[in-house]
Formats: sequence, C-alpha cells, structure tokens
Amino acid sequence: MAGLWRLLDRIEDIRKSRLVIAVAGMEGALSSVLAGLIAAPINAVPTSVRRGVSQGGLVALHSALASCAPDLICVNVDNGFGAAQAALRMVRASR
Repeated sequence: MAGLWRLLDRIEDIRKSRLVIAVAGMEGALSSVLAGLIAAPINAVPTSVRRGVSQGGLVALHSALASCAPDLICVNVDNGFGAAQAALRMVRASR
C-alpha cells in the first residue's frame, strides 16, 4: 500500500544516502516524488505487479522514463541487479 506518510517518516534517513535505488510498481510515482525531496541521484526500478492496469510494469517504466526530475535514471522492469550495478559504478566514480 502506497502512502506519502510512509516515505516522510523515513526521509531524514534517506537524505543521508549518497545514492538511492527506488523500487516502485503500479504508477511508479515513488522515484519522481523522491527526486523532489532529496539531493542524491536516484536509480528507478519499475516493478511488474499483478493488479490494476499497470501492464506488467510498463506504466511504472513509462512514468520513470517520462519524469523530468533531475538526477533520475531508470533501468528496465524488475532489473534490481542492473540498478545495483549502476549504483556501484556511480559511487565508485564519485570517489
């Protein structure tokens, strides 16, 4: 179940991160919302879900790709491994 209050309850902890991997299904709004609240880069991972009209993660993917939020990159649906690999390279490059 989504809810902005759940994110805001942890936002100070999230802001301490050098990079965030945001995993979101349904409409995939989480990554764009986070981008408005934190300064760190965000790797968006759209996920496939089995309910609603999310079309196996395509709605979340299109949402992340269409976002105009700064410092947001997107990997393919359910590609948490790819997001983690990109995050490692980004952190290593920033040293």
